[in-house]
Amino acid sequence: MSSQRESYQLPSQSTNYTAFATGYAAGEGSSGPTVQYVCGECAAKVSLAKGDAIRCSMCGHRVLYKERTKRMVQVECR
Repeated sequence: MSSQRESYQLPSQSTNYTAFATGYAAGEGSSGPTVQYVCGECAAKVSLAKGDAIRCSMCGHRVLYKERTKRMVQVECR
């Protein structure tokens, strides 16, 4: 670990951030890995990718719960 710390600097307006933000809001970049959610109203399984609208495709409800992981999680207590 270095003894010298870098201070946080705010991004400048000249960066490509605004172009990315407008593209993300317009729905570009919705390709990629999808995540499974469960609708809070009708319990249907919904797959959403980055940038998709958070809404159930069956009933239109906007409360979605992320599914629990299938892998084993072990917690060590002292």
